[in-house]
Amino acid sequence: MTDTSSPARASWAPMVALFLAQILMSYNVSALPVTLGGMVETFGVPPTDVSTAIVTYGLVVAALVMVGAKIGQRVGWVLIFRVVVALFAASGVIMVFAQGVGWVILAQALAGASAAIIVPSLVALIAENYHGAQQATAIGSLGSARALAGVTAFLLGGTLATLVGWQPVFIVVIVIAVVVFILSFRFAPVGGNAAIKIDLVAAVIIGLGIVALTLGVNNLNAWGLLQAGPGAPFDILGMSPAPVLIVVGVVLVQLFFLWTRRRTRQGKVPLVSLSVFGSSRERAAVYAMFIVVALEAALNFTVPLYIQIVQGRTPFDTSLAMLPFNLTVFVTAMVVVRFYKRFTPRTIGMFSFSLTTIALVWLSFVVTNNWETLPTILGLFVFGVGQGALVTLVFNVLVTASPKELAGDVGSVRGTTQNLASAVGTAVAGALLVGLLAGNITAALAAHPELPDEAVAQVPLDSVNFVSNDRLRDVLTNTDLTETQVDAAVQVNEDSRLSALRLGLLILAGVSAIAIVPASRLPKYRPGEVPESVAAGDIPDDLTDVDKALAEEES
Repeated sequence: MTDTSSPARASWAPMVALFLAQILMSYNVSALPVTLGGMVETFGVPPTDVSTAIVTYGLVVAALVMVGAKIGQRVGWVLIFRVVVALFAASGVIMVFAQGVGWVILAQALAGASAAIIVPSLVALIAENYHGAQQATAIGSLGSARALAGVTAFLLGGTLATLVGWQPVFIVVIVIAVVVFILSFRFAPVGGNAAIKIDLVAAVIIGLGIVALTLGVNNLNAWGLLQAGPGAPFDILGMSPAPVLIVVGVVLVQLFFLWTRRRTRQGKVPLVSLSVFGSSRERAAVYAMFIVVALEAALNFTVPLYIQIVQGRTPFDTSLAMLPFNLTVFVTAMVVVRFYKRFTPRTIGMFSFSLTTIALVWLSFVVTNNWETLPTILGLFVFGVGQGALVTLVFNVLVTASPKELAGDVGSVRGTTQNLASAVGTAVAGALLVGLLAGNITAALAAHPELPDEAVAQVPLDSVNFVSNDRLRDVLTNTDLTETQVDAAVQVNEDSRLSALRLGLLILAGVSAIAIVPASRLPKYRPGEVPESVAAGDIPDDLTDVDKALAEEES
């Protein structure tokens, strides 16, 4: 009789290591903003110097993650995983004993290089250690780990930074890395393939392209959207370098695809196989992943902006306000896999983007300057359900839609997409809200005759960024404005802020609604099993033929 029983359940110990590895990366990057104030005070430097470390981490991850996938295939996933986790622990040690901001930047560059290999290794090691339903659960846990790490960084990190100091926040990084290293000895053995060749030309092209894109997008506000602002390091015929870098990045990314197609037609192994983007369902999954991560980043930027800058409250208050959202994402990412047997990815994806759209529209109508009202919490809860389901779903579809030899490539695409989407979401949200605020204030000034031009000239409200009412009132009291005019100016600022927030959320809702289009191209069938073996990294003849056909078709 044929044995039709399901495969034996594997130990969850390896998954605990992978879950904690995802938390390790997410906790580190979430802890940086929490400890920014402490580092500024310790080192006596401006906040922009410390924020360079945050940018450095993201740039290094995005630039090296595709190379990291090939290194893992060549050296062996288990061995390289242990090495980079040890390096991540070393970055935590450097952070704890850093004597200046330069050491902080060095530590985050080291952490970013380590994360560039950890990201694709998560997919590969899940595939090696789990099968069937356990694999779907394992994939879901990666999305939930990011949310859990964010909560932990704000709650634990914020508490330590407030009561003890910023250095102990990164002792947690060291402890997690040590635990992950010990648990990694429970992984199934996976050897490397020394025959793997790394396309260095493609690595340089895509690395420079991602760096240019990320720098350009991240600095749209600081350097200027079109015309160079005061914060721009230089200008190009009066133009801001930010949009120029974005154009250069787009050109380099296109050059990367041209080079990859050429290499594939020659029968050589590319840095990333074109098969990862070979069908409409894979491309739909990538588009959906980009949009949902960008929306999450935009919301994660908007809430702290209003709580910490507008209301003048602490990071701990921010974490409490975001707790319903982060916990909802965490739980949903784990639970959504139970619906895969009932509903297709297309159904879940379209429904989830509908939820995020409804939530953002709801928030745009009910939000006030107090984020802790019940209607606002309800909106964050609904958005968290949609976002948590989408992060797990699109990752699962992207992995299972690709041939088993390409899971490492899928991991690198996931890392690149998420890092770039996070930068784009944050930058677009900032530019959007500041632009709306400026427009609202300009319109509001015309509607307030008690604020004459000579009064406005003393404090150019149209150039004021997001500030609290108390901070603005302190500035205005040092001018010749009367008390009535000060009250009117503060009211203009408060009304304009809230209007900018509501309209910004409504625009984000429109982006979420548009995302239903790529979601409608997700597979109609239930996602299958994650690829079983990605250690070798070699591509069989039939897969090479597919790559060649795609390259010839797109050339």
